[in-house]
Amino acid sequence: MKEAYLYKKLKDKKIQCLNCAHYCVISPGKRGICGVRENIDGKLYSLVYGKTVAIHIDPIEKKPFFHFLPGTYSLSIATVGCNLKCANCQNSDISQGFKVTKEIPGEDLSPKEIVKIALKNKLPSISYTYTEPVIFLEYALDTMKLAKKAGLKNNFVSNGFMSKESAKLVIPYLDAINIDIKSFSEEFYKKVCGARLRPVLDTAKLMKKYGVWTEITTLVIPTLSDSKEMFRDIAKFIKEELGTETPWHISQFSGAISWKLQHLPETSVETLEMAYRIGKETGLKYVYTGNVPGLPSEDTFCPKCNALVIDRTGYVISRYDKQGKCSKCGENLNLITQALAKRQDEL
Repeated sequence: MKEAYLYKKLKDKKIQCLNCAHYCVISPGKRGICGVRENIDGKLYSLVYGKTVAIHIDPIEKKPFFHFLPGTYSLSIATVGCNLKCANCQNSDISQGFKVTKEIPGEDLSPKEIVKIALKNKLPSISYTYTEPVIFLEYALDTMKLAKKAGLKNNFVSNGFMSKESAKLVIPYLDAINIDIKSFSEEFYKKVCGARLRPVLDTAKLMKKYGVWTEITTLVIPTLSDSKEMFRDIAKFIKEELGTETPWHISQFSGAISWKLQHLPETSVETLEMAYRIGKETGLKYVYTGNVPGLPSEDTFCPKCNALVIDRTGYVISRYDKQGKCSKCGENLNLITQALAKRQDEL
């Protein structure tokens, strides 16, 4: 447990959490929507500090990051808790399950120990993932600072529902972020996620503005987030606000592993391919389909000459680029390689 970095004291020992876009007002003895930040006698505490509920070594492509350190592995960590309540959640056991008992499970692991594990396994990055990393901000940030000193990269896999205060706090130590844009509808965010769309878009723009490598993911849910209009809106937003070089991952939904949408079928390949075409027609350089291994749309092609530069089958990749450029025409492929990342740190 650790006192929160971002909160404001109010009257009668109430506090306002400044950690995410909910800006919860919390009475003494109560917790915020995330379930892991509690008002204890007029002070806000993170209940998950040092409590790792999941720690794995994953391919960076699993996050998914396709243009950030491609072909490498990343140490992935999470605590319990989430500030959203997405009906489609695939990790509801750790994001929501504990909220009934209010117990905080997890292995005691300090930020220093996490960095040591990454270094011992010769991993170039640490990914804060599985649940929303901003809800364990203090734990993540302390780890990120140590990781940065050790020459490691820090990556967030996020729902984007941050406050501006928390985003600005992590940006100096954050190298890459994958943000879910789950839909382009405020109604969808309200009904399916218990959140709002606008803060997610604001987070994406802020990350891009301050030079954090940004990739976007959209899980395509049949009947809920699978319309042509939605695909066009998201593609247009990425192009106009984030830049055509920003990768867009369009992923297949599976009801079997979702929290509350087991009755819905898997997303059809045809729908994914439709979204892919819309993204490319809008002018995005890098559009990918996810969760369906073997489709050519999970490969990277040169945006200028269309040569195959990265071949992917699941998490197995073969690279044909030349130091981040197309080996055929020399076009910049917007790949953040380890060598490039190192040079950026030295600037």
